[in-house]
Amino acid sequence: MLPPIPVLADYGISPTHGFLPDVLPLTRLPDPYYNKWEAVAGNLQALVLSKRLRGVVDRLPVLSTTGLEHDAEWRRAYSLLSFMAHGYIWGGDSPSDRLPPAIAVPLLEVSKHLEVPPVATYAAVCLWNFKPLFMDEDIDNLENLATLNTFTGSIDESWFYLVSVAMEARGAPIVPLMLDAIAAARENDAVTVTRCLSTFAERLDDLTALLQRMHESCDPTIFYNRIRPFLAGSKNMAEAGLPNGVIYEDGSGTETYRQYAGGSNAQSSLIQFFDIILGIEHRPTGEKRDSAESERAGRAPAPKHNFIMEMRRYMPGPHARFLGDVQAVANIRDFVEARRSNRTLSLAYDACLSMLSNLRDKHIAIVTRYIVLPSREVRARSRSRSPEATRRRVNLATASRQPQGIAYDARSAAQQDSAKQSNLKGTGGTALISFLKQARDETGEPAIEQWAHRFMSRQIRTEGQGDFFAGKPDEGAGREEVEVAGLAGTWTIDDDVGGICNY
Repeated sequence: MLPPIPVLADYGISPTHGFLPDVLPLTRLPDPYYNKWEAVAGNLQALVLSKRLRGVVDRLPVLSTTGLEHDAEWRRAYSLLSFMAHGYIWGGDSPSDRLPPAIAVPLLEVSKHLEVPPVATYAAVCLWNFKPLFMDEDIDNLENLATLNTFTGSIDESWFYLVSVAMEARGAPIVPLMLDAIAAARENDAVTVTRCLSTFAERLDDLTALLQRMHESCDPTIFYNRIRPFLAGSKNMAEAGLPNGVIYEDGSGTETYRQYAGGSNAQSSLIQFFDIILGIEHRPTGEKRDSAESERAGRAPAPKHNFIMEMRRYMPGPHARFLGDVQAVANIRDFVEARRSNRTLSLAYDACLSMLSNLRDKHIAIVTRYIVLPSREVRARSRSRSPEATRRRVNLATASRQPQGIAYDARSAAQQDSAKQSNLKGTGGTALISFLKQARDETGEPAIEQWAHRFMSRQIRTEGQGDFFAGKPDEGAGREEVEVAGLAGTWTIDDDVGGICNY
């Protein structure tokens, strides 16, 4: 007997807003008891700028979470505390490896209730951190959105979050649509499946257009030097000044260091839903496709432990469970494969793969502009000032306040040499770009038509035309397992091409 198709309401997912909350995020907690949290978050930029945030937070009382009633209040509390926590950790001259009880205790309780890690996730800064300017207008319109909280108070930071919010809203109708497609496939209804896939492809094109608007109001230099440091996590952050992670002081007396990844768009449930529905398998970076393994009947490929699967742990618990349950019933790729003679159906499916591959192409271009190129500029400036700089490491806590956009960790030569022996591989954005390129190329692997498969798998290449993405393939691709992370991370200064992005 086939497992039941998931019901959106069972996972707190909206048929109209998707993974965004069906009830709009609260702009303020209604109970005056929590005014202190609201006051700190509302003045976060000034407190960071004046370097008084830690002193203020250290004097805060530990507030109980028993006054939080509805889910919207718990989500607002989580977003507030996450912004306060990351501001506290990264808002000083050096990073703090301890979170005081005033933040740690309620953040741990709220995170447990919402089934999310106690860190600034994609949900904290995007999904639960927006408001519409006009209630009678759609929230997939960027001109109708505003953020509730930011670290810097800049338009650039707000725009960075809001592009993702608009994409979530624009892509929301795809979720119930493709669940209907799964049901239609079970009924052998090729006409309905084709219609759903055609609509899916058109909506993916809309999402790409939204993503390309990132440059309108988010400057790459401001993002790299001012915004990105606050989004960093505490996992693999020794280079940035947190060798062990962060201790959450919960008063138990048995606290140990915790390590969490920072915020990343890889934590979007919507994009992972697309992959699952279309039967796209993502492997650890550098691992080649096993054709035999990809031939599975009746469902999408089983998940593997890789960066994308790791990010599922940073989604709200119900959303992550939803993805797992959809994985168990996904049948679209096999349905289309069994009906290769239906050219209309095959073309509709391949069109979805092509549109999703194009979306990932545009994302690579944005990461290159906002992460890789600024890291190289920082390296070039540091090398022109001092060759010694190329052997030092970036301190994220102070990088955004240095005149040259970089700060150095003054460690001993022995420590520097030890750091070189770490497991981090790849240089300059190579690990990050390799990961993104592989994800893009994997998107085309399930294609039905051979020409589509060759094209989207990048087997058709244009060499020697000076195009960064269509040029020669990476000669080292697949030879080396690379450790990959999201946009928020620490970057080492390297002689080859730039820096390594770590979560």
